[in-house]
Amino acid sequence: MTKNGQSTLLRQLRKGGAIDGDGLDKQDMVAATQELGLSLVVADCDRARSRSAVLRAIAKAVDFPEFFGGDMDALYDCLCDTVLDSKTSIVLWLYRLHSGDPALAEDAALIDGVCADAVQFASENGRVFSYVIEHAGEHPEAEPGVAAAPYGES
Repeated sequence: MTKNGQSTLLRQLRKGGAIDGDGLDKQDMVAATQELGLSLVVADCDRARSRSAVLRAIAKAVDFPEFFGGDMDALYDCLCDTVLDSKTSIVLWLYRLHSGDPALAEDAALIDGVCADAVQFASENGRVFSYVIEHAGEHPEAEPGVAAAPYGES
């Protein structure tokens, strides 16, 4: 990343909000969050094919409590609790969210809205919350005779 690009990323992270994931290098994000002393949380959404699977991936990454309700209100509540409980600012990276899948397109927009609301909540409470949604298009079509990999395996 260029020096100007790195300073732009640092400025965005200090301010909070959505960060465009197109062309954003993960190592640059790691370096920037370390430089600022921020907590970077990565939710691996690559295998998630439903809203509940995406929410489980986020819950696992952020270490939400067992009673996490699995809907958008619960996501908002837990993100806000995480922001308040954190000693530092939080950066949530939704890795390979397949927002191009018909089953996830609407939910991806809702999740983006919930994250934007959490940014506002953080700001109103003297905290910073940033997030990256790495859009991955549609999942590849299943191959006949090949079983899908179980969710949660890398």
